[in-house]
Amino acid sequence: MKINKLVLTCSLIALAGAAQAGDISRKGTTGADQLLIPVGARSIATGGAFLSNTYGVEAIYYNPAGLSGIQRTEVMFSYMNYIADINISYFALGFHPGELGSFGVSFKTFGFDEIAVTTVDNPDGNGSTYSPSIFNLGLTYSKTITDQVRAGITAKVIHEGFLSTAASGFALDFGVQYRFNSDLSLGVTVKNLGGNMKFSGQDLQVRTDVPDALPNQQGTGIFEPVVEAFQVPSYFEMSTAYEFKQNGGNNSLLLGAAYRNNNSLEDLLMVGGEVKAAKIFFLRGGYDYSVQNNEDAQYDWTLGGGLEYEMESFKVNVDYAYRNVQDFDANNVFTVRLAF
Repeated sequence: MKINKLVLTCSLIALAGAAQAGDISRKGTTGADQLLIPVGARSIATGGAFLSNTYGVEAIYYNPAGLSGIQRTEVMFSYMNYIADINISYFALGFHPGELGSFGVSFKTFGFDEIAVTTVDNPDGNGSTYSPSIFNLGLTYSKTITDQVRAGITAKVIHEGFLSTAASGFALDFGVQYRFNSDLSLGVTVKNLGGNMKFSGQDLQVRTDVPDALPNQQGTGIFEPVVEAFQVPSYFEMSTAYEFKQNGGNNSLLLGAAYRNNNSLEDLLMVGGEVKAAKIFFLRGGYDYSVQNNEDAQYDWTLGGGLEYEMESFKVNVDYAYRNVQDFDANNVFTVRLAF
């Protein structure tokens, strides 16, 4: 009973946050927006709506509570061709050593084409190139508290580097999943709670004439501007899902919805569905609705599918997602998950 009250309290807190409109007046005031880019073909294809019942290593990004759903070792690799020739690779590993709980590690990195180095004297490039270094590394712990409640936490190191200038930070994700019965579930997450980040490095330094110098003190000096710190984009989410089962669960229809309350963007309403046939084939779809400003939203509908093959000691999932983008080419996501 105490656990039930705890879950309901977390849900009410999330609902209270959702009652406040997304703070779109703060758009552009946060950094490290790479944290908002989703991973995993199954979850992307369903619009990110399955926070309450996602499980295994794919749950690390969406709701760390779901990692405790594994009973053996799981490995996941996901690849997305994002926008503007940016590619995103994601790797996750999870294992379940027993009653202690489940542990996971995840790594997301960005791949860029070479970019020309420009300067004040060479605005079209000086002949050199560089490639940004952007990644985040996460460690996750999750535990099944009762047969109805799961909880988890992820600690993340965030890094963004450009030539000799970089910013690093730290953030936490918290998640809870509550299952009313075998069909109905509820999920609550708090994402990207952390301190401010700030860029520093030699590339910020500029050599120029010393202002107001006396005639016998002419020369140059090195100046470095004061760089303002920035916050990471935190948000609350609450989700619910219901599964309609047939033939002992071999065939089913899973429907889910989630609400995201952003602190620096519009709020999002996410809906998704998944059809399972013969416990092997999956067809998925989803839609993300920007509550305050949907006409200017970059992302809306998603589609995807997958295959699952399971043996006594081995399981493999191959998934694909198509994510529509308004002003760029669509995102294509490929994911492979192995359990052994």
